Amino acid sequence: MSYFNRRGIFLQKLGPTIVDPDEVLVSMQFALKESSLDGNGTPTESLLSSTIYVASSYDGGQSFSIGDARDVDGDGDIDDSDKAKLLVLAKAYANIVNP
Repeated sequence: MSYFNRRGIFLQKLGPTIVDPDEVLVSMQFALKESSLDGNGTPTESLLSSTIYVASSYDGGQSFSIGDARDVDGDGDIDDSDKAKLLVLAKAYANIVNP
């Protein structure tokens, strides 16, 4: 997130592990940032409306599954297109080797 953009996505790749070399998890945290001043007038930033999704893969990141999703594309309904967008993001991030 930057000074000009209040929205952000934090991504974290977990795995593969020694226990299961084919398991890959991608954690996706969607949040809004709020800038304000504390009681002493010091600028502070906090995260609002934070939502975390975890996509899981058991084939080395080739395909992912995810639990329930909410309306992430803003079209007013929760459907397969919302899950599809999250799964594409997870797969793309899992395939980035050198961030």
